[in-house]
Amino acid sequence: MGKLRIPCPHPFVMVGLVVCCLQLAVAQHPASVVSGASPQRSKHTKSVDDLDAIGTRNVSGKRIGNWYSLEREIKLGHEYSDQIESETKPLHDPFITEYVNRVVQNIVRNSDAKVPFVIKVIDSEEINAFALPGGFLYVNSGLLLATENEAELAAVMAHEIAHVAARHATRQMTRIHILDLTSIPLVAFGGNIGGAAREAVVSLSAMRFSRTYEAEADYLGVEYAYKAGYDPRALISFLERLNLVENQNPGAVSRAFSTHPPTGDRIRKMLQEIEHLLPARAAYVLSTSDFDELRSRLVSRISKHSNSTPDPHRPTLRRRDTREGNEFTPSDAAPSPDRPGPASR
Repeated sequence: MGKLRIPCPHPFVMVGLVVCCLQLAVAQHPASVVSGASPQRSKHTKSVDDLDAIGTRNVSGKRIGNWYSLEREIKLGHEYSDQIESETKPLHDPFITEYVNRVVQNIVRNSDAKVPFVIKVIDSEEINAFALPGGFLYVNSGLLLATENEAELAAVMAHEIAHVAARHATRQMTRIHILDLTSIPLVAFGGNIGGAAREAVVSLSAMRFSRTYEAEADYLGVEYAYKAGYDPRALISFLERLNLVENQNPGAVSRAFSTHPPTGDRIRKMLQEIEHLLPARAAYVLSTSDFDELRSRLVSRISKHSNSTPDPHRPTLRRRDTREGNEFTPSDAAPSPDRPGPASR
């Protein structure tokens, strides 16, 4: 089964992963939990570190750094989503799509997002998830299967929600426009050399901005997952395993992750955030029976697909009938009423 690559209509729109439910989920579903210490109170300042102010904070930067209104951002995301959906295959499983939507919407309610979210699951074995401007979030079935518990799934979704809450896509697009404008003298006075320099400046700056945004999404995503009652270390365990998967099977993880900071740096910064910012809790949501059902359904789908799809590269055994000098395949050798098998002659 080949890998499905997700096209991106704009080079700076798809803000990928690396790569939550409320604590009431413990009462709603049979859940595993991990223990911690008693909670503490955080200072209420509406800063990016103020957990009590999540939902009322401004984490999307200043207006001058974003030329797109929220209405325009939603319209832009809708246009891009139409193209994404015309070139990808949706996963047709009502339970999985409803469950993923429920997890995401619970995280959204514990985030700083100012737009409604639309969640779609793509039928693709590639490990990837991405968010478009305006709250359009896509997750591949391959990523769902790569997570080991609901806390990891929630952590990855929280990272993508953070991209939307901080409006990274349109802020990135605005900065690229600014770079284009400020580099006009290079083109005017430098000829081809100036053009090459201009292209290099825009490319390198885009990479730097993108990695900055990825780090910010890690920071906010950990807060959102924690606020929703999940173990904040879940994203760390997922990233460690994702790094191992990519080392063992290059190409299994989307190339979009090339803009992410090195895994070691990301883990170190998240551990610092968890230690210094997030008060320990007596228990966290780790997983639920619904997540177990999701994994069971995905594994079953893969098994059915493998059994029903013949491998075109599988070798075919051919045997020779030495008495007649004819070659035939095993299917030719099956006896029939009008043609006895070789052993009956």
